[in-house]
Amino acid sequence: MQVVRQALEQVTESNLITVAELAQNWRSRLEVDCPEQTAATRESIIRWLLGDLERFDLLNQNELQIAEQAMEYRYRILRQRYLGLPPARAYRNLMTRLGSLVLLRNKIRTWVSLSRDRSLAVVDVLQEVIQELLQSNRYMQQQLTWIAQCTSNPQLRNAMLFASTEEYCLRPVRNQPLIVYRFINYLRRTQRGGLTQVPNSDLIKLVSAEFITENSENPLSLLDSQAIAQYEDTQALENQQALRNEVKQEFEIYLACQLGTEAVQWLNLYLQGQSQEAIARSLNLEIKQVYRLREKISYHAVRVFALKNQPELVSKWLETSLQEHRFGLTPQQWQQYWEQLTFPQRQIIELFKLGKNIEAIAQVLNLKTHQLMSEWTKMYFSAQTLRSQR
Repeated sequence: MQVVRQALEQVTESNLITVAELAQNWRSRLEVDCPEQTAATRESIIRWLLGDLERFDLLNQNELQIAEQAMEYRYRILRQRYLGLPPARAYRNLMTRLGSLVLLRNKIRTWVSLSRDRSLAVVDVLQEVIQELLQSNRYMQQQLTWIAQCTSNPQLRNAMLFASTEEYCLRPVRNQPLIVYRFINYLRRTQRGGLTQVPNSDLIKLVSAEFITENSENPLSLLDSQAIAQYEDTQALENQQALRNEVKQEFEIYLACQLGTEAVQWLNLYLQGQSQEAIARSLNLEIKQVYRLREKISYHAVRVFALKNQPELVSKWLETSLQEHRFGLTPQQWQQYWEQLTFPQRQIIELFKLGKNIEAIAQVLNLKTHQLMSEWTKMYFSAQTLRSQR
């Protein structure tokens, strides 16, 4: 109870009553539904359900209702299949629940029937897909971190993880559970299917790559490349938009501190597509002042914020990081860029790849920090000039 109360104190007064009432409602409900659980367990469940309390500051009434429905759905999953059960039993419940989906079961059975490995069972394939999901999916990684903050009880952690996994796997994508598309992606990457073996009971067995769903007018292809591409594109766009919003928020904070609120207003108007003349009228400034403000913001954006203040965040958004994207250059461009570098510049590149920071690299190369930053800036802009020629 103390954990939830401490978290509630961090919420602004405007939504404090709403969130406090939510927590109290859940507290009363859990006391009735789960009297066998300890008070600490019930408080951990409440914290898990509520999530980050600061998000309630941004919700209107309709969004709050949606959030309450989501909490209700999660709680129902947790209580019905995982809460209070031994980990092995709870895990079997998760596999049974996901494997019981007719669509998913058909897909897995089709894959198994086409696989070179006839010993594979439905649950084996499902386990591989779930394991990959837990290891590589950003949302599930965030859930693991949040669950660890909610409770130190291993059994309760497992129950929360299984409930979160089920809820995520059943999210609809094109009217099909998300787990279906995770499976398709897994199938495409492993490429383990193929008619290299024929079942002994049949001389020739043809398994259709397409089967009929409940809506027989819209059969779903096992190798629905368009659906896969759209799903992957949607995920990429959502991630890109999230990064863009994060960069924008951080840059607004930076501008407010360095140049004042007018710079933040200019940025928002500019991102809305307004001309400098329209911005001047909105801000009640002369056009010369607006152009001067634009130059200042441009300088800070490129020379300071992107290179010194938030380089990792910006490069991740633009996909221009050295470690992951080689400044966004193609292999041919990277080769051309590398050949243009001097030996000391190549040393800087290699040390950055090893994860060294500016201070450590400057010490290794016997340079002052500002000298290294100056050299790094020239190298970065040289790469971006080359990249723009693509």
